[in-house]
Amino acid sequence: MDTHDFIVIGAGPAGEAATHKARDLGATVAVIDRRWFGGSCPHIGCLPSKSLLADAARHRANPATVEWPRASAHRDFMINRPPDAPEPDDRTHVEALTKAGAVVYRGSGTITGRGRVAVQHDDVTHELAGTNIVIAVGSVSKRPAIEGLDQVTTWTNEEATLTRELPRSLLVLGGGPTGCELAQVYARFGVPTTIVQSGPRLAPTDHPRNSEVLRATLEADGVIVRTSVRALRARAGAGTDGAHVIELDDGSTAEGHVVLLAVGRSFPIDDLGLEHYGIDTTGRTPFPRDGRLRLADGLWVVGDPAGPELHTHQAHYQGELAVRMALGEPLMPDYRALPRSTYTEPEASSVGVTLQEALDRGLDAFELVADYSKTTKGYAIEAKWGHITIVVDRRSRQLVGAAMACPDASAAIHECVLAIKARVPIDVLAETIHAFPSTSRTFQGLYADALKELDAAGA
Repeated sequence: MDTHDFIVIGAGPAGEAATHKARDLGATVAVIDRRWFGGSCPHIGCLPSKSLLADAARHRANPATVEWPRASAHRDFMINRPPDAPEPDDRTHVEALTKAGAVVYRGSGTITGRGRVAVQHDDVTHELAGTNIVIAVGSVSKRPAIEGLDQVTTWTNEEATLTRELPRSLLVLGGGPTGCELAQVYARFGVPTTIVQSGPRLAPTDHPRNSEVLRATLEADGVIVRTSVRALRARAGAGTDGAHVIELDDGSTAEGHVVLLAVGRSFPIDDLGLEHYGIDTTGRTPFPRDGRLRLADGLWVVGDPAGPELHTHQAHYQGELAVRMALGEPLMPDYRALPRSTYTEPEASSVGVTLQEALDRGLDAFELVADYSKTTKGYAIEAKWGHITIVVDRRSRQLVGAAMACPDASAAIHECVLAIKARVPIDVLAETIHAFPSTSRTFQGLYADALKELDAAGA
């Protein structure tokens, strides 16, 4: 039986980060994955979707510049998929892990006892022993319980990011980041696109102002946005030109030749053998997605199943942190400055808490907002909408939250990420020189106004 300091089940961003950090610190590691090493992000998630978004933006600006075949080929390059291959090639991820000194197994890993894992591939079983087991299995698209859905053509993010053919029309169930980003991609390439969102706004976990901008920009691209309606049943091929029909709970319908399922993610943890550590995966008790990482002595969870949110950068952070914690460093996860971004055009980003969340936590907080379209940068690029918002705590005189929907948001938000992480006083932020007329320059004016309010209140 092979023995290791760490056995990592799952080789996505969290598992890769854990493996490389363990090797950096001199620990021995076995890493297991049943499908793609590297996980969803480089193959059917972050990288292909951002490639398609960029080419969709170029196509919208000048259709002759980037047509769909060129965008599809660019996407294939990004995910390392040869023109004649159906799936991406993950060999560079395997090679990097092997070069780092990890023992790599392609197969299904199952916990068979405390500190014991069996790896199965084909007809072969490998028995492994490990001081620490790290669960890094990621997440998969939820399939909603809709009558008749099994009779229609459905996509998850996998098919939506790997397809080489444009659908005749697209119906997106779910208005989170995945739904919004892919709706914009296909709408901009001329595909009639509809989003159905059960809640009252798109991006329901993001700042409400970000949700407003996302809706405005998608509708400007021709996307039909239906909110506060829920899908009840599907009728295959019953719509225009053979489109599938989804009946909604307000008595109306929506149509699409392909239905993209983007209603959330589930975590493939039921068949891992976690019961050997006393972990209930039957649903009778909630799985502990509190972001603390340690499930039991020698058992760790990182990435999507760990919570508190679903981000590649969170997964990478947790993978490294769990290894350091397991090796004795006195650390705890800190999510105060966890950035979130949706990469539509314009982008929408946030960090920290909203004003209401701050007040609910007992903070003496206030909010300041800049209309991006009326900033110097906004005027220069003729922005139609957008905002930059900060939330400040009077007692600490520190930034506790920020949100923005505008060009460069995913980059500009990191000033606020650092300010929250390092607890930088508003006084320092207000005195920091920002390049003019950048998007970030707007923060300087907001910080100056916040400083005036703090000083006027004697805070």
